[in-house]
Amino acid sequence: MTLLNTATTAPFITAKIGLPAPAFSMLSTQFNQEMERNLTLDDYRGKWLILFFWPFDFTFVCPTEIIAFSDSYKEFQALDCEIVGASVDSIHTHRAWMNAPRDQGGIGEIHYPMASDINKTTAKAYGILDDESGGAHRGLFIIDPEGVLRYQVVTDMNVGRSVDETLRILQALQAGGLCPANWRPGQKTL
Repeated sequence: MTLLNTATTAPFITAKIGLPAPAFSMLSTQFNQEMERNLTLDDYRGKWLILFFWPFDFTFVCPTEIIAFSDSYKEFQALDCEIVGASVDSIHTHRAWMNAPRDQGGIGEIHYPMASDINKTTAKAYGILDDESGGAHRGLFIIDPEGVLRYQVVTDMNVGRSVDETLRILQALQAGGLCPANWRPGQKTL
């Protein structure tokens, strides 16, 4: 099924494993230094990419995930993987959240870009927009260096994701073999 991205008028397909990931172009905090730079999927060609969404800024479960991914950013980089986080909030809301102290509901410095899907185009393309709330479900996508969607998980808005499991899945995808249940790096593939 082809959809029309109204922000860029470029066609894209709904996210499906094994197919090219839907293109995106979103404003970003770009490490809290460049507030007006659009991030695109093409920016990450040649690298693995974790693209994850949370429902809204200044909520309860979201900061635990955002901070946990930031705290593990170097581990992802060691695996030639970048991270982009996104919500339907504006980049200005992201920046305010980053500038607020953690003990006052803020998230502090984050080591990867936080993107703004304020027009909800990317959340729609990835199939995670919640029509009732207008926010994105907790969707996490692993995209390979060629831009192919290799993994996706979508959870209820009340359930945070595991950074350790995301690292394990990334390493399994990079292992290049058949990985049995509970496979860990260093173990044999089938």
